[in-house]
Amino acid sequence: MKRVVLLLMLAVAAWVWHERQALADFPGILSAYSAKEYCSCRFVMGFAEDYCRGYVQQYLPLGLLEEDGTRRLVTAEGLGRRNQAAWQGDREGCRLLP
Repeated sequence: MKRVVLLLMLAVAAWVWHERQALADFPGILSAYSAKEYCSCRFVMGFAEDYCRGYVQQYLPLGLLEEDGTRRLVTAEGLGRRNQAAWQGDREGCRLLP
């Protein structure tokens, strides 16, 4: 039994090492996706705020999702990372800000 547990732990450690970059990038994906998709939902498609909040809702909750309607800027924060997306124009839509 101890050998099985040890082998399982080694397998998990090897998987974590192999996927270390993807696991490190994951926290930023939640806020980036939410900011970009919410911006597109509101300012490109023109849907209501409540609908767009539901549209970007994830299993992992956001700590912050703010809309600045006058500047057409969306700020989202989740898992300790913050991202912003801004409307660029009719032909460009929304993009993440650096």
